[in-house]
Amino acid sequence: MKVLILGATGAIGFPAAKALVRAGYIVYGLARTPAKANLLAQEEIIPLLGDVESDVWLPLITTLDVIIESVMGADPTTLNAVGHSTFQRASKAAKELRAEGAALLTYIYTSGIWVHGDSRTEIVTDTTPLTRPAKLVAWRPAFEQRIARSTDVNGIVVRPSLVYGRKASLFAPLFDTAREGRVVWPGTPGGHYATIHADDLAELYLLVAQRASILGGKIIDATNPHTESVDEMLRKLVVVSGAKGPYEYRKPTSVFEEAFTTTPLVRPYLAHALLGWSAKQPSLIDGLETYYAAWLASRPV
Repeated sequence: MKVLILGATGAIGFPAAKALVRAGYIVYGLARTPAKANLLAQEEIIPLLGDVESDVWLPLITTLDVIIESVMGADPTTLNAVGHSTFQRASKAAKELRAEGAALLTYIYTSGIWVHGDSRTEIVTDTTPLTRPAKLVAWRPAFEQRIARSTDVNGIVVRPSLVYGRKASLFAPLFDTAREGRVVWPGTPGGHYATIHADDLAELYLLVAQRASILGGKIIDATNPHTESVDEMLRKLVVVSGAKGPYEYRKPTSVFEEAFTTTPLVRPYLAHALLGWSAKQPSLIDGLETYYAAWLASRPV
């Protein structure tokens, strides 16, 4: 199997690429700089120097089995335009370049758990209708359906929750506040986070890619089976980091921070039912000392 990962050097794409390589597949990854291309090459991921807006990856579509789009970007508010443009270009190339009679190219799109929106009382699942997505991702439910219903590619959507572990991903700004001596975070007491370790998520992408032929049109929540108390996580971070307590909440200052204040009480079932997948890594709270130390080791001295 040949797989291209768009966003291969990111917190989601890089672990997924390494999992696919370990499984014996040929994996290509986009890299925007020679240094990042070298990082991919060290892990036996074939680097392509460029970004999603370049044409460097399009010729591969003639022989690829799977594309995993995990582009995150420094500015989350640009993901709407990037996601639509990338999918449109991939679909067009698949339709025009692939040989007649070839199997549909599988396109796995990375959405996110914030499409479920905020509710501290109502439990949601993979198939719960999306009626109140966070403002930052209000465009995503319709885009998910566009991918899932595509006739040009075999479209599959994976919705990761908040990724932790390794270099901390979305929790890096929080860990930064702790390192600076005071844990201060947007939100209000009583919230819960849906979370997933980077390695567990990588394993799920591997399974989805392997069984893509039976998953076309599916939208899968990628998250631990239980949410985690934000209050308890912040309290423990004060202890683990040695920051001055107590922790504090503040008002969000952007739509991204507003999204971070959402509580989705998610109970996923499709990943386990269809793929036999289950999370193996310790939860964010249980392994926080290890995860904070790993993040700290990744920071410049």
